[in-house]
Order: sequence, then structure tokens, then C-alpha cells
Amino acid sequence: QVQLTESGGGSVQAGGSLRLSCAADDPFSPYVMAWFRQVPGKEREMVASIRWNGGYTWYNHFAEGRFNLFKDAGKVAVFLEMNSLTPEDTGVYYCATGRVPGKYPYWGQGTQVIVSS
Repeated sequence: QVQLTESGGGSVQAGGSLRLSCAADDPFSPYVMAWFRQVPGKEREMVASIRWNGGYTWYNHFAEGRFNLFKDAGKVAVFLEMNSLTPEDTGVYYCATGRVPGKYPYWGQGTQVIVSS
């Protein structure tokens, strides 16, 4: 069982920034690591993902140009930098990972993000 530890959520005013962190316990070799979010009134959706080998990234349309997902240089960890936040970004953000494409069997506990207007 892979354990994921998240941090970095909190409260911020609209237009502000937050950085979320997610670290996996070693040893673990992921195929992909991703962030999902659950915002009020909507289904859970993927925010962004990064393929571990090669660093290829994907962003959902609402994250394009505002969020940046990147890997830690030495650990199995990722960071999600979120800029120009709006109240619509409020929700619980989850880190997830897996060893094969499209599968995310391992999840973090979630971290709350609150953006006030």
C-alpha cells in the first residue's frame, strides 16, 4: 500500500496563490501522479497530472495558464502551484497515483482549499 501525504491547503483571497505538496512513501515508482479536486456541487475532476518518466504534464481547461504541476528532483513528490485563484477553485484537493496508465489506486487524505472573494 502506497501512502501519500499532502500539505499546503488553506484559505486565500481571490487572486492569490497556494502551493500544494504530495509525497509518496519510498520505495515507489509511479507511472503518473495527479491532483484531483472535489468542489461543492460538482463531481470529482482531475486538475492536472504528470507522467513520472519524461515529465509530460496534462492540465484540465480551468487549470491551463494558472496552475503548474512539477516533480521534486530527488523524491517521489509533486507540487501544484495554483495562481490567480477564484472562489470557483474552492474545494478539497486530492493527490493520487498509480503504476499503470489511467489507474489511480492510491489516494491522499485530501487538503482543503478555500478562496474568498
